[in-house]
This record gives sequence, C-alpha cells and structure tokens, in this order.
Amino acid sequence: MGASLPPKEANLFKLIVKSYETKQYKKGLKAADAILKKFPNHGETLSMKGLTLNCMDRKQEAYELVRLGLKNDLKSHVCWHVYGLLYRSDREYREAIKCYRNALRIDPDNIEILRDLSLLQAQMRDLTGFVETRQRLLTLKPNHRMNWIGFAVSYHLNSNASKAIDILEAYEGTLEDDYPPENERCEHGEMLLYKISLLEECGFLEKALEELRKKEFKIVDKLSYKEVEASLLVKLNRLEEGEKLYRVLLTMNPDNYRYYEELQKCVGLYSETGQYSSDEIDKLHALYQSLVEKYTWSSAVKRIPLDFLDGVKFQDAADNYIRPLLTKGVPSLFSDLSPLYDHGGKADVLEKLVLGLEESLKKTGGYPGRSEKEPPSTLLWTLFYLAQHYDRRAQYDVALAKIEEAMQHTPTVIDLYSVKSKILKHAGDFTAAAALADEARCMDLADRYVNSQCVKRMLQADQVTLAEKTAVLFTKDGEQHNNLHDMQCMWYELASGESYFRQGELGRALKKFLLVEKHYADITEDQFDFHSYCLRKMTLRSYIEMLRFQDRLHAHAYFRKAAAGAIRCYIKHYDSPPKSSTEEDDELAKLPAAQKKKLRQKQRKAEARAKKEAEVKSEEANVSGVSKQGKRNVKSVDPDPHGEKLLQIEDPLAEAGKYLKLLQKHSSDYLETHLLSFEVNMRKGKILLALQALKHLVQLNAENPDTHRCLIRFFHKVASRSAPTTDAEKLVSGVLEAERPTFSQLHDNKSLMEANTVFLEQHKDSLLHRAAAAEMIYCLEPNKKAEAIKLIEESPKNSVSSGPLGSVKESKLKDCVAVHKILVATFDDQDAALRWKNRCAEEFPYSTYFEGSLCSTITSNITSKQAHESAENGGIEFVPSNGKVEKLDAMKNLAI
Repeated sequence: MGASLPPKEANLFKLIVKSYETKQYKKGLKAADAILKKFPNHGETLSMKGLTLNCMDRKQEAYELVRLGLKNDLKSHVCWHVYGLLYRSDREYREAIKCYRNALRIDPDNIEILRDLSLLQAQMRDLTGFVETRQRLLTLKPNHRMNWIGFAVSYHLNSNASKAIDILEAYEGTLEDDYPPENERCEHGEMLLYKISLLEECGFLEKALEELRKKEFKIVDKLSYKEVEASLLVKLNRLEEGEKLYRVLLTMNPDNYRYYEELQKCVGLYSETGQYSSDEIDKLHALYQSLVEKYTWSSAVKRIPLDFLDGVKFQDAADNYIRPLLTKGVPSLFSDLSPLYDHGGKADVLEKLVLGLEESLKKTGGYPGRSEKEPPSTLLWTLFYLAQHYDRRAQYDVALAKIEEAMQHTPTVIDLYSVKSKILKHAGDFTAAAALADEARCMDLADRYVNSQCVKRMLQADQVTLAEKTAVLFTKDGEQHNNLHDMQCMWYELASGESYFRQGELGRALKKFLLVEKHYADITEDQFDFHSYCLRKMTLRSYIEMLRFQDRLHAHAYFRKAAAGAIRCYIKHYDSPPKSSTEEDDELAKLPAAQKKKLRQKQRKAEARAKKEAEVKSEEANVSGVSKQGKRNVKSVDPDPHGEKLLQIEDPLAEAGKYLKLLQKHSSDYLETHLLSFEVNMRKGKILLALQALKHLVQLNAENPDTHRCLIRFFHKVASRSAPTTDAEKLVSGVLEAERPTFSQLHDNKSLMEANTVFLEQHKDSLLHRAAAAEMIYCLEPNKKAEAIKLIEESPKNSVSSGPLGSVKESKLKDCVAVHKILVATFDDQDAALRWKNRCAEEFPYSTYFEGSLCSTITSNITSKQAHESAENGGIEFVPSNGKVEKLDAMKNLAI
C-alpha cells in the first residue's frame, strides 16, 4: 500500500487510509492532494481520493478518479479493492465481487479483501464461493474464533450441517478446559446452542440431548436451555420427562400458548386439526381445570379450553371467562373470542350468553345469579361486545343500534366511535365510516393508532388528499411525505395505491405500489451489516433464522399486494393506452372555438398551479435542508411526483413480467399469481405460458369462478386461431391438443358450452359462479346476451344476502359490486345494471356504491335539501346529529 512512494508520501498515504476509516474525509483529501502534486499519476492515491469523494456524495468524480487510478496501476490490489468498495456502496454486488477476485489474483492472502468478499458472497447467496473464501480465511488465521464460526456457518448455509458440526467440534478441540473466560460466556453459550440445533437438524437427537446436558454449566441462557431440552425430549418420545419440564416452564411463564400445546403433546391429548373425541375433551378439561387452580392469574389457561369445549361446558367456561373481562373493561375481548365464530354453534351460545348478561345488567345492575352490583361501565362494554358480535354476523342494523346505545351511555369512549366506523365500513358506507373515524381521532390527537385508523378509512372512501394531510400529522417537520416513505409505512402506500387505482389514476397508483417494492429491496440490503455483526457477537441461531426469513421475504403479503397492484396497473395501461398528442389535437380541432378556448385556459391554469406547488415544495426543502451546524443537507427532489413518467413506457407487459416472475417464484401457491400470469401471457400471445398458468389455476382451485373464466376463454381463443402453417405453430397446436383431455371439465369431448352448463348446475346457488357462467355464455355466443343477463338476475335471494352466521361479513356486498361492474363493463347493458343496482340498494341500505336509502350520501342530500328549504322560509338551518354526516364538511375544509 503506497509502496512505490518515498517515505514522506508513503506516510501521507497511510494518513489517507486512516482518515477514510475514521470518517475525516477533508483531512484525507488534503493528504491525497499533497501526494498528487508530486505524483499526479499515482494510481493508489487517485483511487483512495475517489473513495473519499464517494463518501462525500461526489459520485461522478469518485468513479472517474478510481477508474483513472486503476488505469495507471492495473496490477495494484488496492486499486481493485477500492473499485470493489465503490461498487459495493452503490449495491452493485456482482461487479464488486469481480473486482475483489481481481484484487485476490494480485494479493491472494489479503485478509481484508477476503473478508469483504465473503460478506458479498453471503449477501448474494453464492454459497459455494462463500465456503471457499471462509476456508481460506481460516487457513490464514486459524487462531481467530470468528473464522472458525464463519467456516461452520458457510457449510450450514450450503446444506451441509454435518460438516458444520465437525468444524465446531474441531474448534472446541483447540480450546482449553477452563474456557470460556467470564467476559465471553454468553458468546460461547450461544455457539453451543447453535451446535445443538445443528445436531437436531441432522437428526442426531440423542447426541444433541447428551451434548446439551454435558455443557449445561457453560450455557448462560437458561430459558433457551430448558426449551431446547424439553423439545428434544418430546422428539425422542420421552414424554414423561418432557411433561415435567414443560410444567416447570409454565411456572416461569403461564401465558405462553406454545408451552400448553407441547404439554398436551406430552400427555397425548393434542390434535393439529383441533378435533377431539368426547373422552379426550373430558381429559383435556380435567387437565386445564388443574392448571387453572395453579395459575389463577393466567388468561391463556382460561382461554384455551374455549377452543375444544362444547355444549354446557363451553357455555360455563365462556361465562367464567367473559364476566371478569367485561367488569374490567377490556376492549379487545371480541378480538380474543373472534376465532370461536368459525366453530359451528359457538357464536349462537356466545350471543345468548352475552344477551343474558345485558338483560340482567339493565334490570338488576349485576350479573345473573349474583347479588353484587357491577360498575356502570360493565353495561357499556357488554353493549360494545354485542355491537361487534352483530357486525361479525352481518346484522348491521342491530350492531348500529347497540353501538348507539353504548355511545349514549358514555359518549367519551373513543373505541365506540372506532367500532361504529368499522360497522359502517362493513355495511358499505365508506364516507360515513371516514367521518366517524375522524371524530374518534379528534377525541385524542396524540393517539397514533387512532390516527392511522382514520387515514385507512379515508383512503377506503377515496379521500386521498385528506388522508395524506392526516397521516403527516405524526411525521417530523419539513419533508413530511418523504418521512412517510422513510418510515416504510407500507399499509399507507398500499391503501393509497389501491384508492388511486379505483379512481383511474394509474400513474399515482403505480408509483405507490413501486414504493412498496423498493422497501423490500431496502430490507434485503439491510441484512448486509449483519453478516459480520452476527458472527462477531455469536448470535448464530438468530442469524440463520434471519437469512431464511430473507430468502422468503418476497412471499410476504404486503409485497404480494404491491406486485399484484403494479401488474394490474400495467395491464390496464396496456388495454387503455393514453392518447397521443396528434390524436388529442385532432379531437381539439373538432371542438367549437369557445370550448377550445376554455379548455386551453384550463390547461394553462393547471400548469401554473403545478408550477407553484413545486416552487413551494422546493422552498420548504431549502428551509428544512439546513442543519444546526449550518451545513446544507441536500435532499433529492422527486422529479415525477405523480408517476407520469412511469407510464411512458413502450411495453407495459414487459414491465409487468418483471414483477410476475417474483410472484411466480415466491407466491406460487396463490391463485391471484396465476390469474395475473394468465392475463399477461394472453395479451402477449404466449399461448403455452398461458396454458401453464391455467394448469396451475385448475390445480389450486378448479371450482373458482375466475379459473372457470380462464379455462373457457383460453380454449375459445385456441379454437378461433387460424390453421398452423409454420413448424413452431404446428408444435404448439400439437401440445394444445394433447393437453385438452387432461382438464376434467372437458372430458368426453365436451364442448365449451356444455362444460359451462355443467359448471352452472354445480354452483347454481352461488352468485359469483352464476355471473361467471353468464359471462362465458355471452363470450361463446354473443347473441345470447339477454339469456346471460337473465341468469344473473334470477340469482336466488340467499346468494346475495348474508348467510345465517354472516361469517363472511361484507364479502357478499363485494360480490354484488363485482356483478354490477360485470353488467356495466362486459355486457354494456345500463338498464340491467340499473335494475341490479336497485335490487342491491334494498339488500344493502347503507351501501354508498348502490346508493342505499340509509347511506350517508343520500341522507346528507335529503338533509341539506330540508335545511335549504327551511332557511329559505326564514328558519334556522338544521344540522343533523346522527354521527354520520355532520362531520363531512368539516373534513373537506380541514386545514393542517
């Protein structure tokens, strides 16, 4: 390093390196300039100057200097190493690896370069290379603990856990008997637990248990020790010993659900499906009764029996569980019990039980069978529970009556307004739900959760601007919208993107969805620092768990929603491309002169407004960009705030394909992935890829209406293709002929219309299935449009209204909305759509989409009309107090 320089300049070069490591960049630049005055072509100095400039955000100069330095000294490992560091800072990891390999050809035993290379190989999951690099590091420095551990981890990641065990045992063989010293006991204990987890992974359970007990005195984390020991005993079928240990663990934490589950396994009373015989239920009940006596303060030991008990025992257990929580006033009681609503009959028992409590509280002020009076708040929380109960069962009128009664009882409880907002959302009145959520927010302006709930309701009501103003209340001053992005607030970006998509603003929607995708790229990058940290601190089990989590990161629900949203945007953009400027000019030329003038004035005003907003934002950025030290923090200005440039692409389907590949790789077990794949490939004309997507759909859910649509559309499209002429077309045609009989729906040479009829007969009581069948009748034979519409309109009433349990809540409303959109978009029949809308308005009176009689938009119009007439007649303008509409004007004029 700096070997070709005279002693004075060589010392200056060491100062550059030291200044870079201590982040004293100005000092390093000064030393570099001093060397370059005498030796302007010194490659290593040029490279180090470039690396220093890179840390000062002067990237272009940095790359120029580093490349010039490398050109002047191609055989310097320093120049190649610096070039790799430059690429690494820009996340160009593959290029950085190439540079490190070139540096190692010149200096194969350089520890720093080998260490940097190993970090990049772990990041890029180049596991074979990672093993080789770690082996070289161990060979060069065998007395370094981190090299032994890193070598073992590399083999574990490379699916060779047995070799990793051998390496750790070899490492232990180098240690003295009294190792570890007091200051390294935690790290050594973690290494031992990691080794035991490797033995367990390899199936050496007896050896793992023996090793664990042998090294007990060296393991500091006693809780993990007991948990691992108990787990190994259960796997070895030594259930009595395991039972004793889990009972010990329960004394330490009687609210840990996993301990109860393992204890049930030990006593032979565990079922993954949750189904038990009456004899097993009696034994389980006796077990938990004994545990309740021991852990009287534990809520888990009282809650778990509700999952398996039934009949009178369930009623008694539920009564004993619910009463103290209603007295205490626990708002989350319904959330706690909501899984029981999926068990047949338990919802009815809970309803009867809580209604009995409500009646008794109203009559006597206490619970049934007790003389003691309950505090007044007990009735409030009973009504609160019942409102959520009836909401779950889709009985929205009763739910609203209960929550109104609770609000009259105690009007200052915020949770009541939040739950009423949720009920109205499920009933379909998004505007009133947003108004109530805002009322709840105003009751406690310091509550971030309530603020977030309010923002969510506003976005569901497509009030995006207002939602944005409300969301930034909890961000730092200055670049508030950037703060929302920096906080990785993905739920907000997804809800905002979906709202923009509903409103047809594809550019803005796409921008929000791609921001979520960027967060996942950042999360992937964030693991880089842990590759060295975890090996140094010996948190090896957590490290392996983190790496495995990162490998399945893109299977997360938020990424799936964002990728699917982006693909839908690209598909819609492909189907309805924006008009070219010439087309717009042609349309403008056809307009009368007066309209043309108005349109141009409108465009000029919009441009001026956008320009003014940009200037205001830049001024705010300038003011907020100055730190306390007087230094200017330059923040990048978004050149495309509305996502317009994202839509200026030649091939939207190719862009959609990038995200589709990620979904196919990480979310292949979701129906939506293959539906999107089918739509994209049908538009691309890639028949075999569309067939592949169709086969996946049939495999996942052959009875789904969307699967049926895709099946009929695909083979209808295939049948309408012209006769194959080229060899490739003949080959594709042969594959399609061979694959058609593999679909059970088309067995016995059924025609597509026959297959559609069979599908309809099998699912005639389902609204969405009927709609899909009707759509396919119209697709196959357009002259049968009236018959297809009649098929939808003759849907039985019970396929529209909610079921007896109402377990699907507002999904029936969503189904009816979907059918209305089909009548408008696919059938293009406004009369049929209006008839359907009127029918659904009766079924869903709170729905703003169908303009039901009780929705806020209708009631607000009626009220404002009455108030206007009253005012005209000299009366005072009336403002309603129904908790729905009176907040809307205030919301619109909200200034923050």
